[in-house]
Amino acid sequence: MSSGSFIEIYFADNLELLPTFESGSFPLIYIDPPFNTGKVQTKFELRNVRDDKGDRAGFKGATYRTEKLGEKSYLDIFDDYMNFLRPRLEEAHRLLSDEGSFFLHLDYREVHYAKIELDRIFGRNAFMNEIIWAYDYGARSKKKWPTKHDTILWYAKNPEQYTYNFDEIDRIPYMAPSLVTEEKAARGKTPTDVWWHTIVSPTGREKTGYPTQKPLGVLNRIIRVHSNPGDKVLDFFAGSGTTGEAAINNGRNAVLVDRNEEAIRVMRNRFPTATFHPSSAGSDAESDQ
Repeated sequence: MSSGSFIEIYFADNLELLPTFESGSFPLIYIDPPFNTGKVQTKFELRNVRDDKGDRAGFKGATYRTEKLGEKSYLDIFDDYMNFLRPRLEEAHRLLSDEGSFFLHLDYREVHYAKIELDRIFGRNAFMNEIIWAYDYGARSKKKWPTKHDTILWYAKNPEQYTYNFDEIDRIPYMAPSLVTEEKAARGKTPTDVWWHTIVSPTGREKTGYPTQKPLGVLNRIIRVHSNPGDKVLDFFAGSGTTGEAAINNGRNAVLVDRNEEAIRVMRNRFPTATFHPSSAGSDAESDQ
């Protein structure tokens, strides 16, 4: 954890907790709520064990069997998703500081309905960007174009004055570097509203095992550009706590909220020195990060 930075973790129903926070107290809010996929989202933890009678072949003909260590899951089904999300979006607007930004991360199922709600709550002129996070991993449908992107909506509390640290944007390579000067090619270019970034590697160090964990690179970019050192960032669908890690890596503070017991366990392991606020809230899943 960066020197001077702090993380607070709340085990709570966010709709009960958020009204207790002071209005205008967060310069940046990012949320990654459930996508309403209509499924139970599950991540299995597995390991391969050497076994002469195993069913998997390995190096130099050795055989292995697969053991299931556990699983992490949450129910991602809502009868009326907008009635679930709307009051939480209203709270986000109240909690934003005057120059603050709000980011809502969803996929194609609900994002267009959510934008209508956000236009009503923030005002259509407060809509700044529709950011497309594009990735290239996983199965490919043979019945339609494979769905390989999420959508992140950015709204500013005040569209005339908001935090946007242009010099903090990470540069990306030119697709055709031979068409620009050597200086430009070496410096790279600024990203557009389409962000190409891989998902969290199933075998990488970043992986926590939490279902639908989002990559640190995406959150790093949002936090560096849309907040300042020492700012307090709120994520009230915190899941595995990626927002918290991006915050402390960049000299910010974070308030993380979730009511999923597994999410709380993952975050407490990830941030052992964080301040933890226990709650009697239920353990129904509410996070998708």
